[in-house]
Amino acid sequence: MNTTITELLHEKEILISRLNKMVYGSVEIRNNNEKKYIYVHYRLDGKRQTKYVGEYSEELHSLILENNNLAKQYKKRVRAINKELGALEFESFELTDDVKLNLDFARRNMVDLIYKQSILEGIVTTYSDTETIVNGGIVKDMTAKDISKVVNLKRAWEFIMSEGVITYPTNYAILCQINAIVEDGFSYSAGKIRSIPVSIGGSTYIPPIPLEIKVKDEINRIINSSDDVIETTIKILLYVMKTQIFLDGNKRTAVIFANHYLISRGKGLIVIPVELVSEYKKMLIDYYEDKNENIKGFLREKCLIKLK
Repeated sequence: MNTTITELLHEKEILISRLNKMVYGSVEIRNNNEKKYIYVHYRLDGKRQTKYVGEYSEELHSLILENNNLAKQYKKRVRAINKELGALEFESFELTDDVKLNLDFARRNMVDLIYKQSILEGIVTTYSDTETIVNGGIVKDMTAKDISKVVNLKRAWEFIMSEGVITYPTNYAILCQINAIVEDGFSYSAGKIRSIPVSIGGSTYIPPIPLEIKVKDEINRIINSSDDVIETTIKILLYVMKTQIFLDGNKRTAVIFANHYLISRGKGLIVIPVELVSEYKKMLIDYYEDKNENIKGFLREKCLIKLK
């Protein structure tokens, strides 16, 4: 049932994102100095709005009419999703001021978050190229694979920061949905717990094949412990990385999953700075091999962005 809820929330977020990017509404054509201009009228939060679209052309006019039909379909599906969520007894809670502030900060720093995660993952990109991709532009000096990974990171961050998802419990279902997004198009088993052995480059540590019931129990145990929010966030992140729950994308998934918990508590963000990636990876290997737990202090002191 939980997986169904997260899938519905993800679908709803995609539809709302598409609606926000579309130009649609009741068309008005205004004449001025023998030229024609297109305006659309629509409602936003119950208030009537008017937007200038552009100089009249048959193509633009036809596009808006097509968008009107699509918008009706999307809105109809969103209403259906809301009914399905209601039937599953899903409740979206009011966001606290701290969480709203945290969401706003994360959204304004989206490019920086994705760039740092990209470097951690070994994606060959620059801050400028990352910004261009996040904003929907085209870059020419990156591989199609790396571009897709950046796009997937953007989608995963947008997923956890949607209102319905950020108020949803940080649990196994959310974890799987995040991995399904970051690994979309790369793995046949995206979003599914791995069932085959894996190795970790540079380490002698061989993670056991995970069992779903144990993973669920351990995530719940960490979340429901008496640790403070920051300690819990760090433990979640390290648990997902060390357990290697999925066939691939575990580091990307772990960072975003941990931030779902952190943001939902209004306590900031956790991300590995670009200049500390090498140091972090060395500490992570030591942690995998049970040599020390210095990485916990490193994450708290050097990777945590506090808002207050």
